[in-house]
Amino acid sequence: MIQITGVNKSFGAQDILRDINLRIGAGEHVAIVGPNGCGKSTLFSIIIGEQSCDSGTVSLPRGLRLGHVRQQLNVHAHDETLIEYAESGMPEIAAIQHELDQLESQLAESGASGDEQKQQLHRLGELQTTFENMDGYTIRSRAETALSGFGFTPTDFTRLFREFSGGWQMRAELVRVLIANPEILMMDEPSNYLDIPAIEWLQRFLRDFPGALLLISHDRYLLNSLTSVTIELSHGRATRYAGNFDFYTRERVARCEQQEASYRNQQKKREKAERFIDRFRATSTKASQVQSKIKMLDRIEEVELPQHLKNKRKIRLATPDRSGQEVARLEAMGFTYDAERWVLRNVDLRIERGEKIALVGLNGLGKTTLLRVLAGQLQPSEGKRMVGHKVTVGYQSQDFAETMNDQLTVYETVRSLSRHPSDRDVRTLLGGFGFTGDDTEKSVKILSGGEKVRLAFARLLIDPPNFLLLDEPTTHLDISAREAIEEALIAFTGTVCIVSHDIEFVRRVAGVIIAMTPPGITRFCGGYDYYLEKKALSSPSARKEKPITGRRAERQASARVVQKYSAVRRDIQKQIQHIEKRIEACETEQAELLEQLKGTDIDYATVNKSLTTVQRTLTDYNLRWEAFAIELDELESEYKTARQQT
Repeated sequence: MIQITGVNKSFGAQDILRDINLRIGAGEHVAIVGPNGCGKSTLFSIIIGEQSCDSGTVSLPRGLRLGHVRQQLNVHAHDETLIEYAESGMPEIAAIQHELDQLESQLAESGASGDEQKQQLHRLGELQTTFENMDGYTIRSRAETALSGFGFTPTDFTRLFREFSGGWQMRAELVRVLIANPEILMMDEPSNYLDIPAIEWLQRFLRDFPGALLLISHDRYLLNSLTSVTIELSHGRATRYAGNFDFYTRERVARCEQQEASYRNQQKKREKAERFIDRFRATSTKASQVQSKIKMLDRIEEVELPQHLKNKRKIRLATPDRSGQEVARLEAMGFTYDAERWVLRNVDLRIERGEKIALVGLNGLGKTTLLRVLAGQLQPSEGKRMVGHKVTVGYQSQDFAETMNDQLTVYETVRSLSRHPSDRDVRTLLGGFGFTGDDTEKSVKILSGGEKVRLAFARLLIDPPNFLLLDEPTTHLDISAREAIEEALIAFTGTVCIVSHDIEFVRRVAGVIIAMTPPGITRFCGGYDYYLEKKALSSPSARKEKPITGRRAERQASARVVQKYSAVRRDIQKQIQHIEKRIEACETEQAELLEQLKGTDIDYATVNKSLTTVQRTLTDYNLRWEAFAIELDELESEYKTARQQT
């Protein structure tokens, strides 16, 4: 289906791809793996024709439907509604629908001659058959199902696409590509911007995808559950492995060991022959043997010494000071940003020394808020937050990397925060986060976004506090760095509380799961798999409800729903209207700041900082609006059911 032959690509003096030869068959699910910067996204761009290769060819069948989801969404303002944008992945369906409407109108007018009408009916039949074969009649329902799976509510479907934040636009882009039924689906980091429930839905959707799937991801859960072939890009070369990511990691070690053994044997054979040649080159009686050895050396096919991606990273955390048994406690804690809508309420939580806790739930349900309250970054609106004896809190937010002094070097940034600076300890820790050799002398201001995140993490962990609170710690980290952090946190003797959308990271690190069930929480004293099991047992489909006995009891229950409906609905609508005003004000301020950036005589740093704050506030308001919309939709559904029963 995809034939890549002798592809080479360089940027300046750096060879990104060297003599790549690959064949990807119909229906194969393939993972493309390798360290950051190895050329994965470049290979994707060459396949879809966005970039040209320096030499070689890429062949795809003519007329093939190809879907491509990029890491970054690059779209202009759209006037379509969300549902229209989701359906736009198959423009041919819209074109067929338009022609069908025209033909049906012409036939209804009955002005055509017999032969002309016959031709129109024949064309109508052809179009209807094509439309049905392309699943045109189900595209709307498939779009609605996929949008719901990614967290959108029915009220979102009629909102304009451009009104959504970048993260939610990316979700809509995923839906647009998925429902187009491509024969080849290429996805570059699709789990970016997705929470755990959305990642699980994506995995279920793609598990039975009949076409060819090419997946670039640092998410091991998706790599292991969706792919059966792994292609490793390393040092410009491509190597194919007939298995998922776990198979690849095992097989790669065995293959490298075998290749190293072949290389050593060949070197011994070569050295022995060269010694013989050097010793007897001037001996006439050995001339024929010397020539035989020289010819043998010329015939030897070189075995390349395998090039490792990198040595397996190892992060060793210092043992933190021992805290009291109770690390933190929340009593009847509630939090609201605006004194109207409660994000958290009646939260009772006790965290004990050594616990490894993960907060899970949909985006916008209060995970980061709860983490910030535990960290002391936010004060409870009601109730109490108490910290235990000798507890030192270390909090890493999602924008933690932006607080570093960009004039310092990587090494200076970490060493300056160490109470007992040891050159060896600092360099060992930095090596675990991928900073080796000259990398440690780089200035912070020239680091990429991912490098800043890794450095911020290293800075936090050089003298680790005994209570770590980490918000999306694996963002921008490759698989090697994620695994190194996992091992470090598993061995860490302190207490950890994390928010992460990396399912494998949560599964390996956390022994306690706190599910966000707004405005409260539910604690599961077990790992992620235990949480999934309990969640499945409590789902409506698994629950065995005790039947209501008697028609009178049914009517009484329904009447109570109807009675509370008006008051609750009025309160929710009031909250939505209030938030919509705030959103409008933020959007106005955002537009003004963007306009200021076009000027010349301005303080760019101050304006950029204000713009970041406004955009973050706008995202928060959008998430809260969506949470209210879901609540209102559920209330409406509950009310309709109750009305039917009364």
